[in-house]
Amino acid sequence: MLFADFYREMRFLSKQRYIVLFLSAVFALSAFAVWSGLHETKLQQATIERLLEKDTVDRENVLAGHGDYGSAAYYSFHVTYSEPSSLAFAAMGQRDTFPWKHRIRMLALEGQIYETDAENPELSLFGRFDFAFIVSVLLPIFVILLLHDLRSGEKEAGRYDLLVATAKKQHKLWLSRALVITTGLALAMLVPLLVGAAIMQAPLAKTAAMVLITLAHLLFWVVVTVIAGRMMLARGQNSPRIASALLGVWLLATVIVPVVSDTLINQSITGPNGGEVVLTQREAVNGAWDQPYEVTWDEFLKTHPEWADYTDMASSFDWKWYYGFQQAGDQHAAELSKAYRDTIVRKDVAAGKASLMSPAMLTQRLMLSLASTDISASLAYEQDVRDFHASLRQFYYPLLFKGGEFELEQLADMPLYRQRLSN
Repeated sequence: MLFADFYREMRFLSKQRYIVLFLSAVFALSAFAVWSGLHETKLQQATIERLLEKDTVDRENVLAGHGDYGSAAYYSFHVTYSEPSSLAFAAMGQRDTFPWKHRIRMLALEGQIYETDAENPELSLFGRFDFAFIVSVLLPIFVILLLHDLRSGEKEAGRYDLLVATAKKQHKLWLSRALVITTGLALAMLVPLLVGAAIMQAPLAKTAAMVLITLAHLLFWVVVTVIAGRMMLARGQNSPRIASALLGVWLLATVIVPVVSDTLINQSITGPNGGEVVLTQREAVNGAWDQPYEVTWDEFLKTHPEWADYTDMASSFDWKWYYGFQQAGDQHAAELSKAYRDTIVRKDVAAGKASLMSPAMLTQRLMLSLASTDISASLAYEQDVRDFHASLRQFYYPLLFKGGEFELEQLADMPLYRQRLSN
């Protein structure tokens, strides 16, 4: 019987031109969002491939043109990158606000990381127009527009009493109609996502999880809309009033709560920013030129005591001293840098708690986590860069401190950046 009711309502609603046009528009929006995400993902992948190709050639030319390890390290750049995951097209997330590529040298690291602290901060509140944005922000509006007058529309059209009288079980009538509309909306939203996932060869489990999150958010707003519509109709409210009330709920849950929580989090959780870290590190590095050598060595040997017997200098400038105060500059800013990263984590944790009051925030955070485009993924990439830079120092320090003739073959074992695998 339920299938028969479903089929009947499907035939009825398929003749409603405004519903067909509305679902077609939703499909077009979803398809555009997925296409836009795929284009951006392919663009980032192409950029990384191009940088890697030029990086290798450039470094080989640099190493061949220098005759000492210090200048070889100074002029050699190393591309680091965070390649977009196979589901990043659906939720670009923090890839719009945090760097996903760097060209790193053996110099002090903090300035190289934080000189590009945020690329597009204006996108940090709602994010770009991607699939996650449509699901978290626009999907509730779609549901409200389609279902707010599920019962009241029939009453205002004068068909309500006849439908109730002729239906054997009236709850099946409204259930089947809501189910048909919800199914059509789900298909209009999800078909482009599945096509995009197939193109990117995304893991089946993560794709299924993305679908389930979308359906859960859709179901939440369907239940809210249907129940609120029924209760308000029982109190004599008409369709425009029902729609206005539901849009007010959407505005509160999707816009006001995220904006207010973001403001409160930023005001209550404070800490240094990337610019302060860069300034502190650069002041320490620039000031080292005017300080006695012993000041640099004392600071450097706090973390590298194994080179205490190799600090003698044959002239007023030595590459090992130069890289020693680069290291000391990072150490001088290390506490501030850690405080900055801790502040980011604390804000993210607070935002996670605040998302429990906003289905839109919660949905978006879950999608970003699946797509590996959240705060955690950005901080993981930064840690990868730090680990790689540390391996560069570990490679070059023996060559710089122990001295010896420059041999190009010695640089064959230079560490290369490798991104942690993530799909």
